[in-house]
Amino acid sequence: MKKIFIITVLFFSIQSQSQTFVKFNAATALLAIPNVGIETSIGEKLTFSVDVMASFWQSFDGHNPMEFYTLTPEVRYHFKEKYNGFYVGGNAGPDVYKIQKWNYWGTNQYEHGFGYRLGVTVGYNIKLNDKFLLDVFAGGGWHQGFYHGYYNDGTPGRYEKAPNWNKSGEWLPYRGGVMISYKL
Repeated sequence: MKKIFIITVLFFSIQSQSQTFVKFNAATALLAIPNVGIETSIGEKLTFSVDVMASFWQSFDGHNPMEFYTLTPEVRYHFKEKYNGFYVGGNAGPDVYKIQKWNYWGTNQYEHGFGYRLGVTVGYNIKLNDKFLLDVFAGGGWHQGFYHGYYNDGTPGRYEKAPNWNKSGEWLPYRGGVMISYKL
């Protein structure tokens, strides 16, 4: 336990001397879906970003669940210089959800499960001053989900009859917005 504590303190001490930003997504905040993260330099034109996003909405309309939690670690390559101009990033991360998928809208069915995402982000950093920048980005990729399908109208049981987990894979846009970033 002591070793983990010492390594953690050492890591954050080193990182506090580098270019590290804390970020929050202003676009998702408008929907009451917090999305916060941290990004730090790991090379001449490379950064490492990790963010979490959570929708605590039990439902938008009282019937269709819209609750999810995501973790997105990402390595970004900046074409010009770090934190200035265009970048592209590769990400992979887990998620947990209780949500009605887009192709079930208008039905009485929803999915409760977990999954993982593999994808790409394209973005542009705009320096506002020495401490603040805007990160405008969009991304998506492959999502593989493992879920149980339920009814949202009180009907008992599952609508699908998979013995363990039903599986679903699809290409989706799953991230985007405007991160307001503050340099530590």
